[in-house]
Amino acid sequence: MTESPSIHSIGEFVLSVPSLRQAEHFYTSFGLGVREEGNHLSLRAACGDHRWGRVVERERKFLHHVTFHCFEEDLPRFKSRLENSGIRLLDPPAEFGSDGLWFRGHDGILMEIRVGPKTSPDEISEVKPPSYEAGVRNAPYRRLAQKVEIQRLSHILLFTTGIDKAIEFYTNVLGLRLSDRSADVVAFLHAVHGSDHHIVAFAQSDRPGLHHVSWIVPSVDQIGLGAMAMTDQGYKKSWGTGRHVLGSNYFHYIQDPWGSWCEYACGIDYIPACMDWVGKDHPLEDGFYLWGPDVPPEFVVNVESENG
Repeated sequence: MTESPSIHSIGEFVLSVPSLRQAEHFYTSFGLGVREEGNHLSLRAACGDHRWGRVVERERKFLHHVTFHCFEEDLPRFKSRLENSGIRLLDPPAEFGSDGLWFRGHDGILMEIRVGPKTSPDEISEVKPPSYEAGVRNAPYRRLAQKVEIQRLSHILLFTTGIDKAIEFYTNVLGLRLSDRSADVVAFLHAVHGSDHHIVAFAQSDRPGLHHVSWIVPSVDQIGLGAMAMTDQGYKKSWGTGRHVLGSNYFHYIQDPWGSWCEYACGIDYIPACMDWVGKDHPLEDGFYLWGPDVPPEFVVNVESENG
C-alpha cells in the first residue's frame, strides 16, 4: 500500500455527442468494437472485453464524466481525502448508478472513483517490428492487409484553464504524479502503480474540454493502416504520422465529427510501479513532436463551447 491513495487506471470515459448513429460509424471505422447497451454505445478494443468508453446522445458534445479505478483498500481513504479537501460528494447521474465516489474535479469535470481492475499496463507495451525476409515480397496486397487492431486505451488529454492547478488537483487528490511538462502549455501525469508515461494529460486553453483519446496499436504499420482506413471512410482531417518527444510514442490523430481527436499510438514510454521518476519542464520545441507533418491549425483549437 502506498503512503496515500492513488488511482491506478482510467476505468472509462463517457462522451456526450449529438448523434449516436454518427458516433457508431466513426468509432467502428476507427477499429473499436461498438455495441448498443441501453440508451448508449459502448466502446471496446479488439483485445479483451473491458468497456473503455461510452457515448450518450445529448444536444451538444462534451465530456460527460471520467471514471478512475482504485484498489479496494483505497476507496475509503479517497472518501476521507475528498471530504477533508472540502470536495462535495455527489449522487451518481441517473443513468450511471454505481457505488463509486462522484464529485466535480478541476475545471468542474464530473468524476467517479470506484474499485475496479487495473487496466493500465504492468509492463512496457511491445512494438512489433516489420518482418522482412530475403527473396520474397514482404508487404501484403492492400486487399489482404490486416485491419487495425486496437489493444487498449492509453490516455486522455484535456483542455484546462490552468496547467498548474490541474497538476495540483490530479496529484494531491487523485494521487497521480507529474511525468513531464512544457512550460504552461502542456503537462503529462502517470499512475504510481505502473502505467504508460501518461494516463491523463493537459493542454492550456481558455476553457475546459476534451482534446483527444489515445488508443494503443501494436505497430507503426497498424497506425498507417488505421489512418488509411479512416480516410477511406471519409474522415480526412488528421495530423500525422509522426513521433512525440514526451512519451516517445508514434502517432496519427483523426478528427472526430465533433472537433475532438482520436489517436492511434504505439511505442509509448513506461514508468514502473513506485519508480522515483523525475518530472521535468522541457523546452516548448520538445513539448509537441520529434518529427511529423506541420500541425494543422484546427489541432490546437478547443471547440467545446462551439458545439453548444
